[in-house]
Amino acid sequence: MKKIIFIGKNSCGKTSLCQLMKGEEVRDKKTQTIEIYEDIIDTPGQYIEDICYYGALIITAAEVEIIALVQEYGDMFGKIPPAFGATFGRKVIGIITKMDKALENSKCNKDILEVEKQLILAGAEKIFKVSIFSENSIKILEENINSNCRKNTI
Repeated sequence: MKKIIFIGKNSCGKTSLCQLMKGEEVRDKKTQTIEIYEDIIDTPGQYIEDICYYGALIITAAEVEIIALVQEYGDMFGKIPPAFGATFGRKVIGIITKMDKALENSKCNKDILEVEKQLILAGAEKIFKVSIFSENSIKILEENINSNCRKNTI
């Protein structure tokens, strides 16, 4: 069984997270199809942006323990519908990516709270804030994923 599937709109950082978690160098890459790795599934952004692909997400997620709903910092118009996470019958976490951008914004707390609210409404039980430039934030995310998969709790 796979540990986690990343679901989020185009360019929110899903593939970069996958690359970091697999120990690869982060490079720009547009995910065109569902990509399945040993413990991770990366999905194209179109699969959350177009309701016609929801069935593919549901079928693919049958092989995972954790659903990760990914939304980038500053995205006030996320495409993840309310209660979407409940569709899967799995543990659901929210990941706010590109947190390095928050340092550039004087009203960042308000923006972070808005993205958190959207992820919670979508079904996230716990929220992680990460940046590909912060090894510590990625390490915390990985540790939680690994321990939660072993314990089967969030």
